[in-house]
Amino acid sequence: MFRWLATNIRTFLLAFALALIVWVIAVTAANPDETRAYPTPISIEFIGQDSGLIMTGEPVPQKVEVTLRAPHLVWQSLLSGEASIRAVVDLTGLGSGTHTVNVQMQIGARPVRIISMTPRNFDVSLEPQVTRSLAINLTLTGKPATGYQAGEPILNPADAIISGGESIISKIDHIQAILDLTNSRQNINVTLPLQAVDTNGTVINGAAILPSNVQVNLPIIQQGGYRDLAVKVMTVGNPASGYSLTSVAAFPPIVTVYSANSSTIDAMPGYVETLPLDLGGAIEDIQKQLGINLPPGVTLIGEQSVMVTVGVAPIQSSRTMSYRPVEMIGLATGLSAHLSPQTVDVILSGPLPVLDALVFSDVQVQVDLTSLALGTYQLTPKVTITNQSVIVESILPGTVEVVITGMGTPTP
Repeated sequence: MFRWLATNIRTFLLAFALALIVWVIAVTAANPDETRAYPTPISIEFIGQDSGLIMTGEPVPQKVEVTLRAPHLVWQSLLSGEASIRAVVDLTGLGSGTHTVNVQMQIGARPVRIISMTPRNFDVSLEPQVTRSLAINLTLTGKPATGYQAGEPILNPADAIISGGESIISKIDHIQAILDLTNSRQNINVTLPLQAVDTNGTVINGAAILPSNVQVNLPIIQQGGYRDLAVKVMTVGNPASGYSLTSVAAFPPIVTVYSANSSTIDAMPGYVETLPLDLGGAIEDIQKQLGINLPPGVTLIGEQSVMVTVGVAPIQSSRTMSYRPVEMIGLATGLSAHLSPQTVDVILSGPLPVLDALVFSDVQVQVDLTSLALGTYQLTPKVTITNQSVIVESILPGTVEVVITGMGTPTP
């Protein structure tokens, strides 16, 4: 028996090897390996970081791109989410300073080979986390409108907490909010973002500020002897016949006046009047600089006049032009045509002066018979008007009957 086995062992081993090769080829053919990039970048998970340390410096990568080689069925499992794939950076035991860390891939399927990974490693800077409480400073820019002054602001909250790396927090001198007062006339109640700044007023980034906003309530107080009044535009005369006013406006619409006698200011109505603007016979918009009528002892602050704009436009109306003859054009040689009806009524709309000036020759009505053969047709007339500001609202009737026959053929 042993002699027989010794004699045939090579044959058995060769047969086993051939069978194994056939099995591997069959399995590989049914489930071939594929090399490709994972379709989406994988978020990096940071673990083991000391709770007293914080990452500072240049931002570290947050995702990694990988190319894998795996059988087709494994790829299906990875892409469907049945098998997990993670990118982990372990910071356990790392203290303050800059460290080079490696990205570790954890893949819940086998067999998988990592072909490439970007990035494989990178630098991480860690330093102690510092928290401080600082008062919020309100920085005012610009000036209120003439005759107004800012009161004392109320900030809610009055302090903010900053948190970040020791090197960043050490640069911060105070927390500020910036409020622009330019031409303010009313009390201000607004929410402003907070900024961390150094002693030179330069904004320092990289620190967390809690809360990130502050509510500011700032009274704007009008000084004695000053008053804001609306501007009332005074006009005389009327636009030309057929025209009407569409708008009357003054810029600025509100002016500030001053008097050393506060009782004079208080006795004034809530408006001031412009010098009269003559509208007599106007047929277009008017724009003119006008002065202001003021009582004795009262002066106008700033510009001594206002720009007045008056809109003048034609009155829109309508007009019916009856029994307008319909002209036939484009009839082929050798044909004749009969039209019914031979006249139509045309309803027009537009500026009243233009409608009043229209004459019959300004309105033409036509039907185009180009390329039409023998037969009966219902055609829509086309109206042509010399003035483009006039609109055709409707034609009565909306269509006309055209009967095209040969020359000499009796017409019904």
